[in-house]
Amino acid sequence: MAQEVAPAGASLPPHLAQEFIEARTNGCVGTRLLSEDARCRVWTIVLPPGARIGFHTHVLDYFWTAVTAGRARSHYGDGRVAEVDYEAGDIQHLSFAAGESMTHDLANVGNTELIFTTVEFLDSANPPLDLPAATRAEATRRAA
Repeated sequence: MAQEVAPAGASLPPHLAQEFIEARTNGCVGTRLLSEDARCRVWTIVLPPGARIGFHTHVLDYFWTAVTAGRARSHYGDGRVAEVDYEAGDIQHLSFAAGESMTHDLANVGNTELIFTTVEFLDSANPPLDLPAATRAEATRRAA
């Protein structure tokens, strides 16, 4: 269940505001790209207790599923902060119309490792954001 820690309309703390601005073109929506083909990108997020994936931007339709249970906190550009308790198997589908996006971070604020799988669909209303060559190369090596 999501709990709003800071409501929409609040501002990001200064130490996060610059990172948020720089992340508008960060399409790395996981800690590791597992696979990519003409139709989709498959990511994993693995966060030990206290770890965080920095701000990243979703522009593609996608879904995520929680592989493990845990608690996480996310900051959003409108200043909203949400804390969520996840159960293994939780899933959510999100889609974005042309020109829409969502930028957020994700921190493990629980005491267990938090793992998610995220699948992005490349045939969405928005073009995919570029990925660093090293991120794509790692996924290609695994697929070979």
